[in-house]
Amino acid sequence: MRKAKIERKTKETTIVAEINLDGNGKYSINTSIPFLDHMLSLMCKHGLFDTKLKAKGDIEIDDHHTVEDVGIVLGKAIKQALGDMKSISRYGQASVPMDEALATVSVDISGRPYLVYKAEFPKKSKLKDFDPDLIEDFLHAFVSNCGITLHVNVLYGRNTHHIIEAVFKGIGRALRQAVTIDPRVKGLPTTKGKL
Repeated sequence: MRKAKIERKTKETTIVAEINLDGNGKYSINTSIPFLDHMLSLMCKHGLFDTKLKAKGDIEIDDHHTVEDVGIVLGKAIKQALGDMKSISRYGQASVPMDEALATVSVDISGRPYLVYKAEFPKKSKLKDFDPDLIEDFLHAFVSNCGITLHVNVLYGRNTHHIIEAVFKGIGRALRQAVTIDPRVKGLPTTKGKL
């Protein structure tokens, strides 16, 4: 089983994450930011990743440090769990509707961190206290520490919650495809000899 546990402690946050890439989508997530918990739960459920994540941060100042550091820790955990990456499918893609919103997500476990994030939110975005701009910060941290290329394109949507939900479900499903072991792939899925 491809598992990892990562801990990160700074003056701003304390985070512990455990992940099993070959799980059933069971999760226990508590970041003290309810909207982020909801989105990460969706990602893990649709990715079939068993995940335990607990984060404590200086949310009395702002959610930014916690959101970004959770991205760092989750990215590192997936990278570590991938191990030598032999026989992985490498690529994954998902197009996910959430009511009126539609997002497409493409993943390449390339070893080259890169994020393309195209999402526009309605001018009157309201998610209780959560700032939708933090999603891009989370994704930058996640991609950089996971070593993947991630393209997120929101095609349309009226409701900010639905837009972001489609994105996170899409990330889960695309990652699920990309990390899947394909018995026909011998060694690494690259002509370079290294990912």
